[in-house]
Amino acid sequence: MSFRMPAEWTEHEACLMAWPTRQELWGETFEDAKQEYAQVAKAISEFEPVTMVARPGQGAEARELCGDGVEVVELPLDDSWFRDSGPIFVLDSEGRRAGADFRFNAWGEKHHPYDTDDRIAAALLERLGVDRIDSRMILEGGAITVDGEGTLITTEQCLLHPNRNPGMSKAEIEAELIAKLGVTTVIWLPYGGLLDTETDGHVDGVCAFVAPGKVVVQLPSDPAHPDFERMRENRAVLEAATDAQGRKLEIIDLPQSAFVEVNGKETEVGYLNFYIANGGVVVPTAGIPEDEGALAVIAAALPGRKVVGVPTRVVAYGGGGVHCITQQVPAV
Repeated sequence: MSFRMPAEWTEHEACLMAWPTRQELWGETFEDAKQEYAQVAKAISEFEPVTMVARPGQGAEARELCGDGVEVVELPLDDSWFRDSGPIFVLDSEGRRAGADFRFNAWGEKHHPYDTDDRIAAALLERLGVDRIDSRMILEGGAITVDGEGTLITTEQCLLHPNRNPGMSKAEIEAELIAKLGVTTVIWLPYGGLLDTETDGHVDGVCAFVAPGKVVVQLPSDPAHPDFERMRENRAVLEAATDAQGRKLEIIDLPQSAFVEVNGKETEVGYLNFYIANGGVVVPTAGIPEDEGALAVIAAALPGRKVVGVPTRVVAYGGGGVHCITQQVPAV
């Protein structure tokens, strides 16, 4: 039986999220982080059902802040980044659903403990009654973007980092992506974000498929931005690439960047870290003038969808964005 990972813009049955738990990560911003997670959940629930997983004993708080439109279930958790610790859902040719369960080591053992999050994908799949596809390779969902037609884009900065799979070669990692996610072509970008030290350069901070043969690329317009040259090298790789269907890629540049101060730390809010929902797109915003231009670029890249900006300064401070805290469940 052959499974493939569908593109994010295909129909969803639901969206999965996890309630903030690791207080030492957020520090003084912990309560603000909960508010932002709740606002993201509410925004997505306008387009599709949302299930928020909360640590046992924290369900009531999540229900109160998220409101009646969000389902809350309690399961053991270490952290709250379901794009990375949750299952990656795949479909077979007849539309049957399974979940690829890769290993999770908290982005190269940056946080402890993480053993419960390494088991959360299996626990969720059992709860949902979805077959599990096991992989021994460490992989986070934020490290890949797919077009649903055989093409996957990732970054060498992340997947080849020695803190992930030091015993695997690039060819072996690519072979596992092909085997478990049903892709046939892997495009390797050299760089993730230079400032993205938490994930070691996930692709969902620099590039995203928005349609077959069509990608949005973070391309900061400010020459002083630390990724100004690096993202142009990424773009050159995409310009030279051919997807699994033999197409050259249409590339849409996202030039806006957003730096704000959160809890005394300069923090970049990544506009590219958006979530494509049923009929909508939920985008991180920073509360600065650049928001408007970024939302316009994303709206043009995803015509026919309602674009909703949600303030996520604190989520960015914690190391991610809207895409990082969500995981789509494709409809069957």
